[in-house]
Amino acid sequence: MRRRWTVLAVCCLSMFLVGLDTTIVNVGLPAIGSGLGVGTRGLEWVVDAYTLVLASLLISSGALADRFGRRRVFQFGLAVFGVASLACALAPSVGALAAARAVQGVGASMLSPVALAIVVNAMPDPKERAQAIGVWASVFGLSMAAGPVTGGALVAGVGWRSVFWINAPVVVAALALSVIFIPESRAPRARRLDLPGQALLTVVIGVSVGVLIEGPRVGWTSPVALAAYALVAVAAAGFVWVECRREEPLMDPRLFRRPVFGGAVLGAVAVFVALNVTLLLTTLYLQHARGWTALAAGAATLPMAAGATLCAPLSGHLVGRLGPRPPLVLAGGFIAAGGLCLVGLDQRTSVPLLLAAYALIGIGFGFANAPITNTAVSGLPPARAGVAGAITSTARQFGSALGIAIAGGLVAGAGPAALAQASRPGWIMVTACGLVLLLVAYASRPKARSGT
Repeated sequence: MRRRWTVLAVCCLSMFLVGLDTTIVNVGLPAIGSGLGVGTRGLEWVVDAYTLVLASLLISSGALADRFGRRRVFQFGLAVFGVASLACALAPSVGALAAARAVQGVGASMLSPVALAIVVNAMPDPKERAQAIGVWASVFGLSMAAGPVTGGALVAGVGWRSVFWINAPVVVAALALSVIFIPESRAPRARRLDLPGQALLTVVIGVSVGVLIEGPRVGWTSPVALAAYALVAVAAAGFVWVECRREEPLMDPRLFRRPVFGGAVLGAVAVFVALNVTLLLTTLYLQHARGWTALAAGAATLPMAAGATLCAPLSGHLVGRLGPRPPLVLAGGFIAAGGLCLVGLDQRTSVPLLLAAYALIGIGFGFANAPITNTAVSGLPPARAGVAGAITSTARQFGSALGIAIAGGLVAGAGPAALAQASRPGWIMVTACGLVLLLVAYASRPKARSGT
């Protein structure tokens, strides 16, 4: 039994890295921009290059692990992630940094779904497996919320490159522990790789987020933007057509005919849009408009991290006893309340109100993850639980990229004095994301008594 929980600890360590690197860079963006001489739009690519690649490759990486061995792919992903982190730390330009972040995303895509498959394989007892998945979800939520705090401390103490150097010792430790404790495993019947589906999904995700980032620069009705809209529409239609005709599709569109499952995926996108809009707008507002240091801006998100950390395990407990609906209602209510606190943001908004809003959003985020995963899994037959988890993970990362693109687009041309007012639509969007979760809670009613 001790060995099984050691396997969980090693896999959670890798998951902590994946989640941390999704948000740790946010608070260092002003320092990166100053150091590399780049504006908000270039900084958006530094964040989204990672999340776009991660979102695009999650499902295919899981299929590769089933075919070639989960421990082998997990270790390869750790190595790629570590080398790319060193490249990020040494990047001489924003282009090199964004490229290295994309390679980081390739490595991270081999960690998240593969590590979860390793944990499930190592826990044959259903009760132990449920507990392990609860720990897994809590660690992921904690890593996302802890990123800005950790990043602020590192940027203030050592400089922005340290947010990438910090990965190296963690990767080395995880690699060494994986050699000792993680057994090799494969799926009894590995799924075929769906290369056409993978290519089309990458185009849909990459171009849709890319046009949001570049839209303010090229113009929303320019020929380039119109061509991008057309490409997204054609690629999305092609993706649905291809996936409906494959025996083993990357992502079967017919799964979304189940309202409970479709609602859970929409909820996953909404939660991570809200989180990433909050993190980017907070970073830019506090450091540019209010003149705070990176450390102070990171410390301001402590209520968010505390709320997520405390409420994530409570959420898992509520899901087990009452089903997903109560924690989803709490998540939606708290996120909407946090967004409403800041819809009138200005240069003189009081610090207590800021901290209260961040705490509310963090509490909502903490309550959201476990019921969304549970709702997605319970919305499909048991044999498709793994597919449900992979699609939900993809939706989370897509929501992260979307949130960064939207928030960056809102404030890209705003100076310090106008930044607070320019960010107000972002807080309205955070509120709307909370309301979306309330709708997802309503859709989860048929499965409200299902367990974890």
